[in-house]
Amino acid sequence: MDVRVGDILRMKKPHPCGCYEFSVLRSGMDFKIKCCGCGREVMIPRLKCEKNIKKILREEAGEP
Repeated sequence: MDVRVGDILRMKKPHPCGCYEFSVLRSGMDFKIKCCGCGREVMIPRLKCEKNIKKILREEAGEP
């Protein structure tokens, strides 16, 4: 799965604050993601995170 720093991930299950969206701060063997609702930062293993991703929201460079 192609997940890059700066992407917004829409997850299948919400964070306890109720927000479904997380921004990617770091990617590698694990992801560091930040909740778009409350701002909490979480380190999560790559496999667990990829399994829970519903949609990747990405702003494409070069589009008007």
